[in-house]
Amino acid sequence: MLKLMIQGVLLALLTTGTVQAATRCLPDDASLPATWTKNYPAHRIIGNLYAVGGADLASFLITTDAGLILVNTGLEDSTEDLRTNMETLGFKLEDIKLLLTTQAHFDHVAVFAEIQAMTGAPMWATAPDAPILKDGGTSDPHFGHCLEFRFKPIQVDRILADDETFTLGNTTIRTHLHPGHTEGSASYSFAVRENDRDYQVLIANMGSINDGKKLLINPTYPVVASDFATTYRKQLDMDIDVWVASHASQYGRDKKYQPGQAYDPDRFVDPDGFKLAVERLRQIFFEQLRAEIMGSD
Repeated sequence: MLKLMIQGVLLALLTTGTVQAATRCLPDDASLPATWTKNYPAHRIIGNLYAVGGADLASFLITTDAGLILVNTGLEDSTEDLRTNMETLGFKLEDIKLLLTTQAHFDHVAVFAEIQAMTGAPMWATAPDAPILKDGGTSDPHFGHCLEFRFKPIQVDRILADDETFTLGNTTIRTHLHPGHTEGSASYSFAVRENDRDYQVLIANMGSINDGKKLLINPTYPVVASDFATTYRKQLDMDIDVWVASHASQYGRDKKYQPGQAYDPDRFVDPDGFKLAVERLRQIFFEQLRAEIMGSD
C-alpha cells in the first residue's frame, strides 16, 4: 500500500492513462513514514519463506536448492539492508536467481535494477506492471507524474500470466493476478511441509486503495473498479494457512512475531485473519463507490 500519511498533500492525479509532465507532488519538507526507512530483523516465517525487508516495506526470500527468489525491495537505499538481513540468515545476495514483485510502486521495487546488475537475476512480472517497471514508473496511471515516485528502470525478462506456475529447484510457485492497487498487482502461493503437515502459503498483494484513487468517476484506469472487485472475490475464495503481504502492517506482523523469538511454523498461521483483512478492504471499496456515486449527483 502506497500511503504517504502526510496531511495536507493533494496529489494531481493522472486519470487519462497518458503520461503527464513530471512534477513534484510533495512539499519540500515532507518525509516518508519512518517505518518505510527503518530496517527490521530478518526472520523465518515458515519453511523456505523468510522476511528480509524493513519495518513496514516487506521483502521476502524464498529459498530453493537452485538459488534464491527475492520478492520486493524497499526504497532506493535498501540494498545493503537486504544484504545484511540475508547474511544474518546465512544467505548471500549474490545467490539470488529470480526477482519478483507484488506491485510496480517505487516503495517495493526501487533497487531491483541495482540488484539485477549485481546478480544477473531475471525480473519476472505481470503484463500490466511490466511497462511501468521498464520505464521507471513514468507510465503508472496514478503516480507516474510524480518525480518522488520514480525509480531506476528495470529490465523485465518474462511476463507472468494469471494462474501460471513456475518452478525453481524444489519449489513450485503459482502466480495470482490481483489487480486494483496497480493494474498488474500479483500474489504468489506455494506449499510448505513442516512437522508432517502441508501449509498453503501466500505472499499477497492486498486490494488497498491509494489516497486519491478514483474508481468510477474519471477512473484512474478504465477497469479499476472491476479489478478491485475481482481481486476481493478471488482472495476470499483462496484456501490459505499462512499469509504475508507487501506491507508488514497489512498482515499484522508485530502481533505475530517479536524480534528474537524462536522459529515456530505455526506462528504465522492465520487463515481467518486473511479473510477478515480482505473483507475489511472490500468494505472500504464499497464505501468509496458509494461516495463517488453520491458526489456525482
